[in-house]
Amino acid sequence: MARFKLTLEYEGTRFNGWQKQKEGKTIQGTLIDIAREIFKSDKVDVQGSGRTDRGVHAIEQIAHLDADTNLKEEVIRLKFNDLLPHDINILKVERTSGKFHARHDAVSRTYLYQIAKRRTAFGKEYVWWVKDELNVEAMKKAAGYFVGFYDFISFTDKLLKTEESRVHLTEVRIEETGNLILIRITASHFLWKMVRRVVGTLVEVGRGKLKAERIKDFLNSHDEAPAKFTAPPSGLYLEKVCYKGDELDPRIKPFLNI
Repeated sequence: MARFKLTLEYEGTRFNGWQKQKEGKTIQGTLIDIAREIFKSDKVDVQGSGRTDRGVHAIEQIAHLDADTNLKEEVIRLKFNDLLPHDINILKVERTSGKFHARHDAVSRTYLYQIAKRRTAFGKEYVWWVKDELNVEAMKKAAGYFVGFYDFISFTDKLLKTEESRVHLTEVRIEETGNLILIRITASHFLWKMVRRVVGTLVEVGRGKLKAERIKDFLNSHDEAPAKFTAPPSGLYLEKVCYKGDELDPRIKPFLNI
């Protein structure tokens, strides 16, 4: 059995997230079905670096593929892309060690969120248009409260033990470019809906409806308020998964300019 590292991108609008399910189309399920067709075997597996939610996109997702094959990496990439739907694309296939694990070996994940400051006819599935004028400087100040090793239980729907809901969040950067507000969030890992609730909370601060200092309360106790602020999945992208030796581009680039 050979193991390959896959680098892929996808537009998540039509999919029920990454993780394979009994019902509904998913990214992982689609990749496994096509791998079975390519390698003429049910003994294949595809595991990702993490699970993206329904409607969330990926600029660069990492997965590993297990298959009994002697095919060259570029041949595998071409065969996948010939069969994949238009909204999933394999960027690179690399043969790797059988010990490599896309999820367990990742040291950080980075997400990009795009907020539109104006209505757009073309990017509804790729941005969140916030009609209110946002105080970006207030949002930047509030972002600093999230950086550190905290309990993010208030920012997920799942009931987790404290040791499971603690996350080391290393960066929250906010920049403006044209008609977009870009929010980049990097952490060791993320909880279900965590990024969307962090973004939604920052937007409430930007609207002037929430004091930045309230974020400390959300991180010090289980509070259901952030659930009401959950941002839509349309503006969210998995931007980068880093492994030992990888570096994140310090520049924040919009995925879609409007």
